[in-house]
Amino acid sequence: MALTRNQVVVITGAAGGIGRSCAYAMRDYKLVVTDYSQEIVDKLVMELRGEGIDALGYAADITDREAIEGLKNLALRQGNFKAVIHTAGVSGATKNLERIFNINLKATDIVIDTFHDISRKDSVIVLIASMMGHAIPPNPVYDAALRKPSKKDAFSIVEPFVENNSDIMYNFTKRGVLLLCEDNVMRFGNMGARIVTISPGVVFSPMVKQAWSDHPETMEAQRRMTPAGRYGVPEDIADVAKFLICDCAEFITGTDIMVDGGLFSQIMKANDKKELPAKKEAKPIAEDTKKTK
Repeated sequence: MALTRNQVVVITGAAGGIGRSCAYAMRDYKLVVTDYSQEIVDKLVMELRGEGIDALGYAADITDREAIEGLKNLALRQGNFKAVIHTAGVSGATKNLERIFNINLKATDIVIDTFHDISRKDSVIVLIASMMGHAIPPNPVYDAALRKPSKKDAFSIVEPFVENNSDIMYNFTKRGVLLLCEDNVMRFGNMGARIVTISPGVVFSPMVKQAWSDHPETMEAQRRMTPAGRYGVPEDIADVAKFLICDCAEFITGTDIMVDGGLFSQIMKANDKKELPAKKEAKPIAEDTKKTK
């Protein structure tokens, strides 16, 4: 415990189901927790401190590069940077396709770039993806955009493939998270750091409760299909994240850990004849947009 008390772990989306569970799982570290609302962050910090957890809060728009720079600088002032657990995200219930793209994928790109600057030997970036990211097949057109989500035309390239379906856009963004991990593994490895993803299945969090409200039949069918016989809970994900940032996981990098109770294998069996998305002509991806606050 003494060795970890001076190590700083940053948790994004910390007020959500998975984020909050990660904060409790990482209680032996010095925590910097962030979410979009100052009121929500303050309440969470008070709760964590009441449990004896060393926590500091920072409210930020996760899609704002300058705000994430501020988060990084705050973390640096607290001690030795150990890890980011990036749980912030929205479900398909959000409906706004570009908002889903920006929060789930563009923000992930920003977090990776920003915290790469302060990563050192044994630092770890843990990104929350989804089992449904694995449901999207490779395609050179949209994959090029998913790998560079901060490029000006990235969203417009991906958008036609989702057919105005926000749930499918969610799946595409989570494929993008998997690709960002793959693309950045050597970049982090060169400094002795690691980057990994966790792909939850159906985890009974506030986000999934909303999905249950929108699609009750689908959600119940998925529960019945799960070999583990239950839904996941946020603690299932937090326990894996805690393992991944410890030294005993030092040979795990550039890969995804599926934590789904076996559900995805059953979904693929049921959909193995499903038609793949049609290929579309690639468009060039424009240069980075100007940074705005």
